[in-house]
Order: sequence, then structure tokens, then C-alpha cells
Amino acid sequence: MAVNFEKLVLDLLSPLVVHPEDLLVKKFSEDETTITIQVLVNKDDLGRVIGKGGKIANAIRTIAYAAASRIGKRVSIDIDSYE
Repeated sequence: MAVNFEKLVLDLLSPLVVHPEDLLVKKFSEDETTITIQVLVNKDDLGRVIGKGGKIANAIRTIAYAAASRIGKRVSIDIDSYE
């Protein structure tokens, strides 16, 4: 069963942001063992996505990591904002 990590992360982040039109989730790279996801948000939404002490970002990474481990891969999620 193939997992669409871009859609998974997008579905998790969409309810959190005030500017959903600025939310961009893109698969940056993929090899045999690792998938890298790049998340770009409006600078006003960066704090909402990361959360206090990084708790929301870590929770999203944990969910994606659990999905990736089912297919024998690791996932890395990089979160940044538009300047």
C-alpha cells in the first residue's frame, strides 16, 4: 500500500494555518531508504505549525515516521516560511 506523504502532511497541516493558500508541501527527494518532505508556510503561520517547543512539528513528524516505517523507509520533514 503506497502512502502519499505529501497529502498526509498537507491534511495534517491544513486545519492549523490561517493562510491555507500559502501552504506548500512538496516531496524534495526520495531514495531507497529516505524521503524528504519540504513544507513552506506563510511567515504568520510558522508558529502555529511548529507549536510551542516544537510539539506540533514533532507530532506531525511522528505520524509521518510511523507511516514510513510500515514500508521500510524513513521520512524527514523540513518546515520553513516564505520571507
